[in-house]
Amino acid sequence: MDLLSGAESTSATDLIKDSSEATFMEDVVEASQDVPVIVDFWAPWCGPCKTLGPALEEAVTAAKGAVKMVKINVDEAQMIASQMRIQSIPTVYAFFKGQPVDGFQGALPGSEIKAFIDRVIEAAGGESPGGQLEDAVQAAEEMLAEGAAVDAAQTFAAILGEDPNHAAAYGGLVRAHIASGDLEQAEAILNGAPAEISNAPELEAAHAQLELAKQAADAGPVAELTAAVEAEPDNHQARFDLAQALHANGDVEDAVTQLLELFRRDREWNEGAAKTQLFTIFDALKPNDPIVLNGRRKLSSMIFA
Repeated sequence: MDLLSGAESTSATDLIKDSSEATFMEDVVEASQDVPVIVDFWAPWCGPCKTLGPALEEAVTAAKGAVKMVKINVDEAQMIASQMRIQSIPTVYAFFKGQPVDGFQGALPGSEIKAFIDRVIEAAGGESPGGQLEDAVQAAEEMLAEGAAVDAAQTFAAILGEDPNHAAAYGGLVRAHIASGDLEQAEAILNGAPAEISNAPELEAAHAQLELAKQAADAGPVAELTAAVEAEPDNHQARFDLAQALHANGDVEDAVTQLLELFRRDREWNEGAAKTQLFTIFDALKPNDPIVLNGRRKLSSMIFA
């Protein structure tokens, strides 16, 4: 499944080229009338250029024709460098319709390079690969919300085929397997996450949801646990088990209420299990969820009382 199949298919030799003072007008000014052209000003003696150049080429190639790249050796094109007022290298400019429209100096991490490329493409009226992938993520999230976990998993996997380090798609793939009840596969996918995104919020949320799903498999009956807590309010284990059972049954708000009550009664019980469980639930939800906002506020008021 090629999510970017609508993009122009262009060979790398057409997308990326070395230029000179003699061909600058043709390669940059004229070429940018139709497609944005990224110009990388570099020199053989420049250390950061050796890492930035290949990263730029990778990002341009991934854009599949939505942007092109020209490399200018400033040692061999001093007049152009002077005209462009290049003070240090690497310096990168984006041209569109013959004019510089964006740029930066120094080496950037891969994520910022991709964001720069996306920004240039969108400024030129195109649809960036990043934008297309975000649309696909949104579509997959809607599938998941509607219960079509298998379709969502396939879409998330296709997005990762385009961008293996897409944290939202990776977390979504884990959550799709959780929704399908395949917790073992969800855990395997989570454990295999690329190091670059292993600490991303989307993966932290997926990990929290996986932990809660594991707990749900062993959750006890709500009615019996409710009776046990009502009969013995200081039975902390019963209250903790009740919170797990409530969450397993989809009653997240009541689960949080029980855990807050447990924390109020004995915050140190079982090595602070109530607080740990609350944070797991909060991490599994969106940061702006009312349950999270209210729960964190109430917990903070108890901690700092």
